[in-house]
Amino acid sequence: MASIGGRRAAGPLRVKFILPALTEAKSPFWRPIKYSLFPPLGLASLASHLRPDDEAEIVDDHVQALNIDDAPDLVVIQVYITNAYRAYALADHYRSKGCFVALGGLHVTALPEEAAVHADVLFLGPGDETFPEFLAHFRAGEARARYVSSGGRTIEGLPPVRRDLIDRSRYLVPNSIVVTRGCPQHCDFCYKDAFFSGGAGFYTQRVDEALAEIERLPGRHLYFLDDHLLGNRRFASNLFDGMAGMNRLFQGAATVDSVLRGDLIEQAAKAGLRSLFVGFESFSAENLRASNKKQNLARDYGEVTRRLSDLGIMINGSFVFGMDDDDGDVFDRTVEWAVRHGVTTATFHIMTPYPGTRLFARIEQEGRITSRNWNAYDTRHVVYRPVKLSADTLKAGYDRAYRDFYSWTNIGRAALSHPSAKHKAKHLAYAAGWKKLEPLWDIAIKTRRLRQMTPVLEAVLSKVSRRETDVLLETGSARPGALRL
Repeated sequence: MASIGGRRAAGPLRVKFILPALTEAKSPFWRPIKYSLFPPLGLASLASHLRPDDEAEIVDDHVQALNIDDAPDLVVIQVYITNAYRAYALADHYRSKGCFVALGGLHVTALPEEAAVHADVLFLGPGDETFPEFLAHFRAGEARARYVSSGGRTIEGLPPVRRDLIDRSRYLVPNSIVVTRGCPQHCDFCYKDAFFSGGAGFYTQRVDEALAEIERLPGRHLYFLDDHLLGNRRFASNLFDGMAGMNRLFQGAATVDSVLRGDLIEQAAKAGLRSLFVGFESFSAENLRASNKKQNLARDYGEVTRRLSDLGIMINGSFVFGMDDDDGDVFDRTVEWAVRHGVTTATFHIMTPYPGTRLFARIEQEGRITSRNWNAYDTRHVVYRPVKLSADTLKAGYDRAYRDFYSWTNIGRAALSHPSAKHKAKHLAYAAGWKKLEPLWDIAIKTRRLRQMTPVLEAVLSKVSRRETDVLLETGSARPGALRL
């Protein structure tokens, strides 16, 4: 029988799953709460394919001390672009000890030749179908160097996520969940579009399986980490129907057009949706066309914010700076619009051409890439030459946008834009809690009291919006423009 990692391949395996910390975890920009939100569900999903007699552990380098003095049979490392160098160093360390090392994730899929130097095996694309195949080969001592996801992608019938390997006390939102894979849109700058190339780019779980997974989770609050929770209307509608009597409250992400189309967003609100990440990205039609973000073209962004506000749904707006049509006014204009329209929290990005995307290919062909230091590909640094802005102006404008949006004055202005006193209070509590109470979050993390903060989050999400949303839905007044100042 073949021997792997010093053990007989057919016996129980000792497997270590590692999510290396992103570069910013060691930088002055590090916000501990930002990476104490969600556990690494991708690794927990892979772990579900192990046998009952296998030993497994998941280490999230953002929230746990990483012991590298051990020698497991198999080390599985998830690689993003800004944790790539740390991931490679860990891989090299374990390989020097005779451990078998597997690398997968977005960056590995984008640059397999770079990653191959540091691994015994690579996983390209989603691992739901390829990881079980690899385990069978690994136990037989016949593992291949690469496993490429292509046809036959599905997440139907997968074993339950190994949540027993996750220390819930380390996360503010341990009840994170994924019920779809990928996204039906194909924006040129999207890192994940390349990840799903070669096969289905968007597919869903069975509704009954998704509802069963939700039933397993304690408490009320859920966070759907799906790229586009409303991406399959039939699936989402049936999911929300099933959730309607569960007394849950949840957060998720969707696109501008999906909020405006039909009554699915009202159905989501009735099921418990209280906060939505929305990719506005740019107000320039030229930017949207150039980035293939067609779903935002000719859409009334103001109507999106009104519709969500009328339903008591808070908005986390996403905006990208540095696209080719952006000039020096884009920062102030974006902040002013977001504040005026009551966006609760904003996520600003410097456009970043990730390897493997069409954006990277275009900018590289134009000779505009100025850095290949992957640590800087964090959407906070300028790694290319903009068209209408200097790199310094872009960076300064980005920093100013965050500073201005989260000023007490603008938090107050945005809160006052909502039609009811309750929604105003909810907005103020959520926005201020996220950005203005950093010392309190640090104390909660250091004293291992994040679990005590979850009821506070649930109260902020539910106590203001629930009653007024029920009234709107029951009376039929939750329609675009139903409540206006």
